[in-house]
Amino acid sequence: MVIRRRRTASAIGATAVGAAVLLAGLATGVNGGDDAASSPPSPATAAHRQAASEPPAPAPATPSKPAAPTAPPGASGAVAPMGAFLGSGPEALRRMTEFQQWLGGPTLRVGHTYLPGDLWSNIEGRPEFLRPWTEWRRADPARLLVLNVPMLERNEAGVPDHEVRALLRRGADGAFDRHFRTLARRLVRLGAPDTVIVLGWEMNGVTYTGRCAPDPPAWRAYWRRVVTAMRAVPGQRLRFDFAPSRGEDAIGWTACYPGDDVVDILGMDSYDQPPGEDFADYVNQPYGLRHQVEFAAAHGKPISYPEWGLFRNGDNPAFVRGMLEWMAAHPPVYQTITDYCPHGVWECGRSPRSTEAFRRELAAAATPGTARAATPTVTPSASSTDRPTAAPGQDGGPGPGPGGR
Repeated sequence: MVIRRRRTASAIGATAVGAAVLLAGLATGVNGGDDAASSPPSPATAAHRQAASEPPAPAPATPSKPAAPTAPPGASGAVAPMGAFLGSGPEALRRMTEFQQWLGGPTLRVGHTYLPGDLWSNIEGRPEFLRPWTEWRRADPARLLVLNVPMLERNEAGVPDHEVRALLRRGADGAFDRHFRTLARRLVRLGAPDTVIVLGWEMNGVTYTGRCAPDPPAWRAYWRRVVTAMRAVPGQRLRFDFAPSRGEDAIGWTACYPGDDVVDILGMDSYDQPPGEDFADYVNQPYGLRHQVEFAAAHGKPISYPEWGLFRNGDNPAFVRGMLEWMAAHPPVYQTITDYCPHGVWECGRSPRSTEAFRRELAAAATPGTARAATPTVTPSASSTDRPTAAPGQDGGPGPGPGGR
């Protein structure tokens, strides 16, 4: 969820029916916690601490069955529980309430945070970090807790490919199993055994140490190893979300897919940036939004959008409407907009037209019979007034990672 990566995305209009279907889901929900945990530290600069190899983790007698989504992907009227990434620490829970009040009606049912990827001790999920989120989750059975989990420490430290390759192979051999078992045990103990784990997100890119391209077979084997280790923990009901970034990036994400038995949700992170000139490109490009939906359907998986938001194209309301329309037509298990600069629509303040489009679409959909301005159902042409305007200071450089804003 860091900006330092090759992303994708751009614009389209959304139908009134589309946003109404999406908003129907905002009144429903899924998981949450509360306490005073500090924001995650920045990526470590200390030397890599190697973990000793362990014997293979026993596979559960039967693979955990993912909880059924409220409706199959793409089903008319399916709900789409919504969240916003507003920070990694407990301050995000206060911001969620404020964001919800600003929206004027829709309830945020998804709490989304990221484990720091600097050290294994943080990837294991320190109880003081997890507790606020798990308490939020337990306060309402309609809530969903989504937790991004790095696959390797030094996750944003620019580790070279040859070292990544060696680490992936060690992981596939079980060297790091105990860290993931510790995390699963902590989630169970803290009362959030049904957390959605976004494991090794954006694995098709170049940013993270837990990336796939240096050795796809080892990456797939390592993912399987992690899921097996976590599913072996008594009491867990975890769901595992395979979430590449949209587009090909460093490698086509289908080459990284580890198997239907170890994936519960097929996610995608989608930002308004190249490759692609407009939202139609984002939909139809290789490894784009349509590819995700069709691949998920072929494998019997629901979909998700753990991260989406503005980026390279500045203040672009057509992209915002396009994403809302797409998710209304293809309802995900959950969706979470990223809301720090330059991606956001609430606190950032750089993209007033997109902010208005986001708020108007959701507020109107929440009020049956509310008259709304017509929105195009096709990709805007080059002359459209909804073409992007660059936001001041949006230079596309590195932004805050999970520990920053």
